[in-house]
Formats: sequence, structure tokens, C-alpha cells
Amino acid sequence: MKKVTFAILTVGIAVLASCGGGNAEAEKAKADSIAAAATADSIAKAEAEAAAATAMPDTTVKVDTVITPAK
Repeated sequence: MKKVTFAILTVGIAVLASCGGGNAEAEKAKADSIAAAATADSIAKAEAEAAAATAMPDTTVKVDTVITPAK
């Protein structure tokens, strides 16, 4: 009877140990997904900054004083 109980206990522990592996894989997949999203965001930000740096600068001139011609 002790051998049967030991065998059932051993099988039960093996089943519980094998079921726990799925959670670790799900957490790793979630972490990888978050890392990929962060990488995509940083690439988009860098591209936007590069586009802004190469854009034409504002060349408009603002005049605060109006000069009237002499009569």
C-alpha cells in the first residue's frame, strides 16, 4: 500500500510541475510583446525627430514696427 501511495504522490507532483511551465511561457510571451511595442515606439519617435530635423526651417519674418514713407 505504501508503494501505491508513493506512486500516486509522485505522479501528482509530476503533473503539478508540468502544468506550471505554461505560466512561465505566457509571462515570457507577454514580456516579449511589451518589449517589441516599446521598441516600435522608440523607433517611431526617432523617425519623427529625424523628420523634424530635416524639415525646412521657418523663414518667415515678423515685423513689429511699421515704417511709413516720408512725404
